[in-house]
Amino acid sequence: MASEFDLIARYFTRPAPAGMLGVGDDCALFPVPPGMQIATSTDLLIQGRHFFSDVDPRALGHKSLAVNLSDLAAMGARPIGCVLGLALPRADEPWLAAFARGFHDLADEHGCPLMGGDTTRSLHDLAISVTVFGAVAPDQALRRDAARAGDQIWVSGTLGAADVAFRLLDGQWPADAARLAQARRALEWPQPRVALGQALGGVAHAAIDVSDGLLQDLGHVLAASGVGARLHYDAMPAAPAVRGLSPAAAAQAVLGGGDAYELCFTASPADRDRVLDAAARAGVPVASIGFIDPRPGIVVMGADGQPMAELPRGFDHFPAS
Repeated sequence: MASEFDLIARYFTRPAPAGMLGVGDDCALFPVPPGMQIATSTDLLIQGRHFFSDVDPRALGHKSLAVNLSDLAAMGARPIGCVLGLALPRADEPWLAAFARGFHDLADEHGCPLMGGDTTRSLHDLAISVTVFGAVAPDQALRRDAARAGDQIWVSGTLGAADVAFRLLDGQWPADAARLAQARRALEWPQPRVALGQALGGVAHAAIDVSDGLLQDLGHVLAASGVGARLHYDAMPAAPAVRGLSPAAAAQAVLGGGDAYELCFTASPADRDRVLDAAARAGVPVASIGFIDPRPGIVVMGADGQPMAELPRGFDHFPAS
């Protein structure tokens, strides 16, 4: 059986880019681009909470990095590198090979090399921790506290598919193979909007990635900025997998569904054309879904022109009892 160090060397050690010291030393070393700030974020994924035990390991390798790259995208940062922590119940080499392939493929795509980390044996379930590092100019960072009254609110891509896939795989809904086929890739292969985040630098005011649900995540921006929001449900870019659901299930998926990893951001209405140009350059569709209101709270206008009476809640690891 391969040792811990054999596994690291075989699956996670690659030549470091010029100017970096990567896997194999006590610390990774990397330069900070002149005039830039370091942006960093950590996410922890736990089997049974964030992914199912039968997930394709290549998809899991992709997603474990994608969720962190999405945080860099929300800050408008350019990826520099990452570190990986793995707690493994056992050393399954075919599983590790596939996981590493999915991880490295996405890392290569976004110029975010693996620079170090740790492996250990877990007594229970698989756990994955990734920390990413990026660089952003101080005046280009898309902070949560920068939304302004009158801003348009935008969201990238589509919403709801990941929530639909999760509920089907979790057995919360009756089996629906056709709908699951439409939705599953959104849950297991999220696409971090890194290019869009960088293109929005100097254009958008505030941004956040939709990891726990649109309303919940937008609420963090509103709280940090001391403002509210008025949204239009009919303007939401619902994914095809949402079509045909009951009104309540559709609203939950679109407004409250997590794991979307799309960007929600605000910008001046005067910069609408600049937003659309940034989206076109990034190759990502965006939709205007409402406006920032100086009054606190979120109001979602329904198809009947009236405020929706009940709004779905997003995901919370420690919900109030």
